[in-house]
Amino acid sequence: MYKQTLDRELTKDITQDIFISVLRTIHSFDGRASFRTWLYKIANSRLIDHYRSKYYKQNKKTEPIDEKTVYESIEFTIDVETKDEARKVLEVLARFDRELQQIVRLKIYGEYTFSEIAASLELPESTVKTKYYATIRKLKNILKGEWR
Repeated sequence: MYKQTLDRELTKDITQDIFISVLRTIHSFDGRASFRTWLYKIANSRLIDHYRSKYYKQNKKTEPIDEKTVYESIEFTIDVETKDEARKVLEVLARFDRELQQIVRLKIYGEYTFSEIAASLELPESTVKTKYYATIRKLKNILKGEWR
C-alpha cells in the first residue's frame, strides 16, 4: 500500500480497512485463486475506492513550496521528484476503468506475471497483455501532456 500511496498514515488507514474487509468476507474465499490473489484483489479495491472517494478529491495534499525546507542533498531531491512523479501517475491511473487499474497495479506493485493476472481476473493472458500495454501507452501520453 505504501508504494501506491506514499503516505504512511493513509497506508495504515487503508490497510486497516483491508483487514476488516478480509475478516468480514473470509467465508467467501473459495480457493479458486490463491489467497494472495484474493487478498490483493480486496486491497486493490479498497485503494481504488479511496482514490475515487469524495474525501480524496477534496483533500488532495498540497503544500506551498515556501513552507518546505529544501535540502541541498541530491538524494533528497531525487527522492522528492520520484514521489511526486509516482503520485501523479497514481492520480492519472485512478481515472481509468477499474479493471485496467487492477491489471496495472497487479503488474507493477503486486509484481504478478501476466499469467497470474489473467488467472486472478479470469481473462485470457493475451487480453491482459493488450490491456496492460495500451493502458501504459495512455498513461505515458497523458503524463507527457501534463508535464509539459
